[in-house]
Amino acid sequence: MIGGIGIPELIVILVIVLIIFGAGKLPEIGAGLGRGIQNFKKASKETDGNDKKTIDKNHDNIKTIESNNLQEGTGNSENNKDIS
Repeated sequence: MIGGIGIPELIVILVIVLIIFGAGKLPEIGAGLGRGIQNFKKASKETDGNDKKTIDKNHDNIKTIESNNLQEGTGNSENNKDIS
């Protein structure tokens, strides 16, 4: 049972889909859904990698700015807090 949907409910849904789209369109619909799910998974994996790279890059930039401020003597100890 999937989330409260049993076999009788799935059969009713399948019959309704067959009536609306016809048997010839079902393979196209299934293929379209499969491609959509595959693209969604691929995009979510790519986003996870990009987010981590962006966070690491921003962290490095902050550290560089802090060290430059300290070298120039413009850093204020109250404003320069360790982010790590």
